Amino acid sequence: MKSIAQLLVALAVLLSFTACNAQSKNVKTETVKIYGNCDMCKATIEEAGNRNKIAKVSWDKDTKMASLTYDAKKTSQDEILKRIALAGYDSDKFLAPDNAYTKLASCCQYTRAQKTLAKVDEAKMKMDGTDHSTPIMPTEAPEVDQMKPVFDSYFAVKDALVQTDGAVASMKSADLLKAIKAVKMEKLSMDVHTVWMKVLPDLQADAQHIADTKDAPKQRAYFMNLSKNMYALMKVSKTEAPTYYQFCPMANDGKGANWLSKDNAIKNPYYGSQMLTCGKTVETIK
Repeated sequence: MKSIAQLLVALAVLLSFTACNAQSKNVKTETVKIYGNCDMCKATIEEAGNRNKIAKVSWDKDTKMASLTYDAKKTSQDEILKRIALAGYDSDKFLAPDNAYTKLASCCQYTRAQKTLAKVDEAKMKMDGTDHSTPIMPTEAPEVDQMKPVFDSYFAVKDALVQTDGAVASMKSADLLKAIKAVKMEKLSMDVHTVWMKVLPDLQADAQHIADTKDAPKQRAYFMNLSKNMYALMKVSKTEAPTYYQFCPMANDGKGANWLSKDNAIKNPYYGSQMLTCGKTVETIK
């Protein structure tokens, strides 16, 4: 019995060591410059960047340098710096929104430098002596196309429900899941990224539920919440054409439900041919 107990203890220690070793391989520590002035800035910067067991930020007010330690499987430097920028603090990679900066206490309003970087092709300069610098801004460039496959897949699910075609809705929702997973969060503009992080878990869950069944009534129940979160995302995204936010008062047991459409004409996804034109456009998103 004693030898079995010793064996179990040894096995537990081995498993613990293996788990700790695997976790340590995912941990990254990087140093970046974040602008600020005082101890109040330090508290805000660190609070904005920190995430329990995922990311730890330590900022020095004298050097303006921050040490970022994070689990690379769960977050990234960009995500940490974006959160800090949303709190009002510039880094050499992301600029804080003006409204976030102006909300800082007067002692925290650091001098904002003109942050224009130059990307230099040194080889060409050596060949002809010409400066081939390409001015770039270290702000995150909005990638409007990042959201387009997500919205297009949503509209395809909606069209399938208009036709009460559960099989097609299931297939299109599987496409929606792929589009969601393909989004490169680091390429989203700051306001889109903020909403995306809030709605992502529900988007994935509802899309998965719709993909998992071919029963149109069940799919429609999940489509209501899917549409609510898509609306929040659509409101902060830039699209080439207007989108229509529409409402059916009969859906959801008479409580009403909304959906998004590329067409102003009503084609109800909650009832299909039973009440195809039931509803109205309540908002045009441009």
